[in-house]
Amino acid sequence: MNNQAPIPTLLLAEQEAPLAPLDRLPRALWLGGLTHSQGTLVPRLADLEAWRTVLLAGGVPLDVSWPPPGIAAGLFDTLRRLDLPGYCADRAELADTVLQSLLFHFDLVVDYVDRGASEDEAVAMALEAFAADWSDRCGMMDELVEVFGDLGDLVKNTRWDTLRGLLRSSGWQEVVRVRKLIERLPELAAIIRGLGRARRTEDPELGEPPTVPVMEESTALRATIRRVRVPDLPGETRGVRRSGRVARMLPAEALLLAHPRLRLVWHARHAERALLTYEDDDRMNEVRHEPVPAWRPSRRREPDRRLEMGPMLVCVDTSGSMQGGAEAVAKATVLEAARAAHAQGRACHVFAFGGQDEVVEMELAIDSGGVERLTRFLGQTFRGGTDICGPLDRMLARLEEARWQLADILIASDGEFGATPGLAARVAAARAALGLRVQGVLIGDRETIGLLELADDIFWVRDWRRYGGSDADSPVHSKSLTANYFPGALRSAANRDATVSGATAAEVMRGSTRDKDTKP
Repeated sequence: MNNQAPIPTLLLAEQEAPLAPLDRLPRALWLGGLTHSQGTLVPRLADLEAWRTVLLAGGVPLDVSWPPPGIAAGLFDTLRRLDLPGYCADRAELADTVLQSLLFHFDLVVDYVDRGASEDEAVAMALEAFAADWSDRCGMMDELVEVFGDLGDLVKNTRWDTLRGLLRSSGWQEVVRVRKLIERLPELAAIIRGLGRARRTEDPELGEPPTVPVMEESTALRATIRRVRVPDLPGETRGVRRSGRVARMLPAEALLLAHPRLRLVWHARHAERALLTYEDDDRMNEVRHEPVPAWRPSRRREPDRRLEMGPMLVCVDTSGSMQGGAEAVAKATVLEAARAAHAQGRACHVFAFGGQDEVVEMELAIDSGGVERLTRFLGQTFRGGTDICGPLDRMLARLEEARWQLADILIASDGEFGATPGLAARVAAARAALGLRVQGVLIGDRETIGLLELADDIFWVRDWRRYGGSDADSPVHSKSLTANYFPGALRSAANRDATVSGATAAEVMRGSTRDKDTKP
């Protein structure tokens, strides 16, 4: 048998040991770390790893030899002035981008020297370019944090030039204006926080609680398949080994049995399991079921605690009647929903509706694509029709998906719409079966029949005109004019029980007429 000597392997391991930091560094830093013009290879790789570790902790490494002392002093001052370590804390993608930028800018020092600059001038030029680049980026990050509260996934694979153009657009200026408007509507944050049914709160549930699905912690069995080597199973022949398997022994061993004396040698080898035999095995799939923690839906009554912090389905009226202050409040509702979903890790889907078949769907996520979609939406002007049936039908369809079963609906509108009886009945059925709640944001002067029939609760933005530049107050003293003066117009259970069909009413009238004719 060939026993391979371990000496070459040990020699290679000893030679590769100085490059061990590459195993722990992201691949994006390999090229710059290996080919950089400043410093020597082995200390530079070790220092890059130290830089990355300390940046992720929000600090600056002081006991490193890369970059060289002539560069390090100015670099540390620049990093502290821009507070880059604070941005990089717990953000691996941003820390890697900063290190890539350091490698790029300080690799140009030798080029500046070749063009005639002195060593000090070249270092100053590299530091100035690095500071200018990240001063601009830090400004963008500050602006995003001011609007959304946190950067989130915006620093993952971000194309900074695209983001820079987006933040300079007129649509983004509208986002900033709407963000300032939110500060004047603090109630919106509490309303949006209360949407969804994923987490139990300490607040009591008002009204009779329905049977609703809640998520319970449980254990599930997860099947994993792995390939297992089964020795001695007929399959693939791998070589020759010593064993006591007569069926797999070599022909040379079988010849010993025919010899009158050597047969004793065969029996001795067989007893010692030293016969030369073929070594074979096979691979089989083994299915193992391992218990893992899981969450499963369970239907039960929750009579004492209110549920919140779940997915959100936001329905925004973009009709022509919403122009001006009402439009600004509707946009503020969408932006606050995006901020809450981002900060609290919740799913949020927006349905912007106008006239018939004019429904725009938008998934709100704070990433480069999500910010662009949100900016484009908030930069538009509302001037469509009003048809609530389309978006409601789509939202009810979403509730049938597992991801959205614990969602609530938020309708931001002036209330100038009406749902069909069939659609209103489907919303009521979803309330009974799923525990669905519909929150209305009334951006108008009074509740309408359409809004009252759909919403469980209505938040009234009475001074909506002020957000459009007008100082006029609402001309009505109460939002509930319809409910107070025309209660019979609402499709309530009491009204339905007291209402008869046209045919029944006609039959009663005909019967009354016949009775009068037969009287003497």
